[in-house]
Amino acid sequence: MKIKNILPLSTILLSLATASVSANPPLAYEGRALYVSYCQLCHGVKGKGDGSLAKAMHIQPADLTTTVRSRSDTILKKIITGEGKQTITGRDRHNILSDAMPEWNDIFNAEQVDALISFLRFLSRSKHQLMGDPEVGQQIYYKYCKVCHGEDGDGDGIMTKLIGIVPTDHTNPNETSIYNNQQLAESILDGKGRFMPAWRGIIKQSDVEGLVSYIRLLSN
Repeated sequence: MKIKNILPLSTILLSLATASVSANPPLAYEGRALYVSYCQLCHGVKGKGDGSLAKAMHIQPADLTTTVRSRSDTILKKIITGEGKQTITGRDRHNILSDAMPEWNDIFNAEQVDALISFLRFLSRSKHQLMGDPEVGQQIYYKYCKVCHGEDGDGDGIMTKLIGIVPTDHTNPNETSIYNNQQLAESILDGKGRFMPAWRGIIKQSDVEGLVSYIRLLSN
C-alpha cells in the first residue's frame, strides 16, 4: 500500500496518541522541577546567581552556568548534600561555591541529586534557554509526538514500524541543538519534510513553547 493512499498522517497520529506520561521522564526534566522549587529563588531562573531571595538577603550565590562546568558529578553531589570531604586536603566540600549554600542531604535522595545535577549540566552548557513550561510540553509530547518520536524521544515510536519512517532522535543533542527555539517551534507548527505534520491550529503557541522546552531537556 502506498503512503498516499492511507489516511493523512496527522489523522493517524491523533487516533493513536494517548495522554499517558512515562514513569521515567528525563533526568533533566525531573531536576528542573527540583531546581524551580528549591534553588531558583537564590540562583535565579537562568542559574546566574541573581534570584530574588539572594537579592533580599544580600548574598551572592554561585553562577551555575560557569562554576558547574569545571566540577565533576562527584564533587557536585558533595556540594549539594554537604557530605564528604576533599580526598587531598581533607577540607569540607560543602560551601565551596558559596558560604550561604544550604545542605540538602536530608531533603534530596540520591536519585533526586542525580536529576538536579543533570539539570545543572543543562543550564551550564545548553546554547538554548527554555522558552516555555516543560511540564506542559511533556503532556503535549505524550499526546501528539511519542507515536513517532518514541516514549523516550529516541525516534522509535510505533509509527516508525507501521510506515517505515525515521523521525528525529530528540535525545541526541547533535540533531536538536543545531536549531534555535524559534526554528523548532516553526517545524512543529508548520511541519517539515514529507512526514512531519503541521500542528498549527491543533497545538496552541504556548503549548508549542513548552514542547520545545521539553525537547531541550530530552537531549540533555
